[in-house]
Amino acid sequence: MAPQRNTGANAEAELPDYAGHYRLESCLGSGGMGVVHLARSTSGMKLAVKVVHAEFAKDPEFRGRFRQEVAAARRVSGAFTAPVVDADPEAERPWMATLFIPGPTLSDQVKRNGPMNAGELRRLMAGLAEALRDIHRVGVVHRDLKPSNVLLAEDGPKVIDFGISRPKDSELRTETGKLIGTPPFMAPEQFRRPREVGPAADIFALGSVLVHAATGRGPFDSDSPYVVAYQVVHDEPDLTGVPQSLAPLVLRCLAKEPEERPTPDELMRELRSVAASYDTQAFIPAQREIGGGGAADVPAADVPAADVPEGGAVSSGPLRDGGARAARKRRRLALAVGALVLVAGGGLGSLLWLGGDGAEGAGRDPGGGSRSAGTFTPWATKPVAGGVGGVPQCAYDAKRLLCAQPGLVSALDASDGRVLWRHALSPGDRPGEAPVLAGGLVHVLTHSGKRVQALDPASGSLRWQRDVSAYPGIRYAGGTLLLTAADGEVTGVDAASGRTEWTRRIAGAGEAFFLSFPEDPLAYATSTSDDGRTRVTAVDPATGEVRWDERLDGELTLVGTARDSLVLLAGSGEYGKADAVVRFHPGTKVTQRVALTVALQQTRVAVHGDRVYLLALDGALVAVDTREGERLWSLQTAVSRGSVPAADGRHVYFSAADGRLLAVDTDAGKLVGQTALRLGANSGEVVTALPAPGVAGGRVYAGAPDGTVFAVDGRDPSGW
Repeated sequence: MAPQRNTGANAEAELPDYAGHYRLESCLGSGGMGVVHLARSTSGMKLAVKVVHAEFAKDPEFRGRFRQEVAAARRVSGAFTAPVVDADPEAERPWMATLFIPGPTLSDQVKRNGPMNAGELRRLMAGLAEALRDIHRVGVVHRDLKPSNVLLAEDGPKVIDFGISRPKDSELRTETGKLIGTPPFMAPEQFRRPREVGPAADIFALGSVLVHAATGRGPFDSDSPYVVAYQVVHDEPDLTGVPQSLAPLVLRCLAKEPEERPTPDELMRELRSVAASYDTQAFIPAQREIGGGGAADVPAADVPAADVPEGGAVSSGPLRDGGARAARKRRRLALAVGALVLVAGGGLGSLLWLGGDGAEGAGRDPGGGSRSAGTFTPWATKPVAGGVGGVPQCAYDAKRLLCAQPGLVSALDASDGRVLWRHALSPGDRPGEAPVLAGGLVHVLTHSGKRVQALDPASGSLRWQRDVSAYPGIRYAGGTLLLTAADGEVTGVDAASGRTEWTRRIAGAGEAFFLSFPEDPLAYATSTSDDGRTRVTAVDPATGEVRWDERLDGELTLVGTARDSLVLLAGSGEYGKADAVVRFHPGTKVTQRVALTVALQQTRVAVHGDRVYLLALDGALVAVDTREGERLWSLQTAVSRGSVPAADGRHVYFSAADGRLLAVDTDAGKLVGQTALRLGANSGEVVTALPAPGVAGGRVYAGAPDGTVFAVDGRDPSGW
């Protein structure tokens, strides 16, 4: 067979006859970064093989990205994608082979046959929602969902091309007069803050794809890609021609803010309602109006009459584009004024007065009246004037919150947010974590100065301090500060007085970088051996004596304690993937293992009783019962890089990078409440270290990027 020649903007002299063992028969299509060929294996199986253009094959950075994309495509191989058969990202011309799926792309189908009818659109939307659910479950965000990346197979749509043709993920660039990326199908955050792009961006793209399938054009239309980019960020979508039964769902997918878009699971639930009533009535989610101040789109059947706020109304009429546009303008006005914040939770809306920026404005009653004795009123405080001190990292101590920000440590009254005292740190001194209460004192570790300061909890005055710059390992356990030197020697310091109590090497503990957990008197050191086993050494922090030492099968990461046992993740822990939850009982030597259906990436964990809640990098939240040995539920929250979660008996709570606090029902696995956005001045920046929320006495406390510390009633998240 003669080599296939390429033409167009990325012309090359010749393309290869083979990719690995696969003979390339014909060109199926060409993109900016590579060519897709129809190929056959030795046994005759048809394949689609992508071969990278020679110019990009010489770029080491692109090769690295190609390797990542091959790995992503392997993870998502399944019923709704083209399974990966083979790949060689190290070849002279990197390539990847997937199973060939007969059928046109959505783009070609619409060009040849015109817009789809309502039934076809509903099935397309359901299929794409199922595909995105599976893609997001394995920690992948497609970022380039568009009609040409959707294959229409006999058994439903298949999503292909996981960003392989884009060496700069989600970044708008020009090259030979063309845009790398597809602006009409990109979400607003891909232009505004590309490093924060999460699963919700794919939902926005799904909405744009549906508009294209219904009308032959996108919801944002211009000959200039730059004008389209502006429209995506600022203008309302044009849904003219989208069937009335699907328009409300498509409009929700095209919400400007990621948190306002539905998850794939929510889309599938809504589409089942559409299917059930498709032949008899139009599916029109009601428009929820709240005192003329905004709208939340929820189906009328989902809103009990008793839940309608005073002065509000539930409309049973259709959701018009103009009404949505007006509602969005009202929401923007409310946020800009800063006095009234629309708080959405569980499909309900309420208005909450937050007061001013300073501490003296905290604790104000929403209704303007006096607070009755024994009741709790949500509050919000900014310990640093103007909220310019970064995200507050707080710990709860009896009746106060102890918070650390760059240059400042403060104590707040937990009942109303009043600042009780402030302790100034040295200029530029940056706390590395929330304060720790140990030995009856407030301990603050600063990263820049590498010092420990112990403060009086009543006044904030300095009681003692110590230079710890020589110790790479620093951990509090009970009333002891454990300092591990580079040579593995450990020093135990009394947290109350600052005196050195003991110095020794811990037998079997290796470098002895300790972990400790509330209510557990012991400290733990872990290490993984070459044979794939994990050694766990339990140490009495007061004396440095080893209490027990065990070797467990597998590469495990210790994440918490549950009563008389340890909770560990199988896999590479917080910085890699987790594929199982392991519970080890030191007293009986019994190990229980609960496999996860899908491996989770960069997992953060909360343990409450026998239950373990795992929040992955992509927003997947999974609940596991370690006593029964089963996975309870899984929810795609669409929150990328959330905080460490916290849990009580009814809810699991976690924070998002935009300042929201979210609550999920621990029995149903359903989002039941979330607070308003609290973005900082540099809203385009990514907050990499979100503090975990605190839970105590039915209240939930959290810090936000705008410098706010706030408290809400954990018993009623729907009222947030």
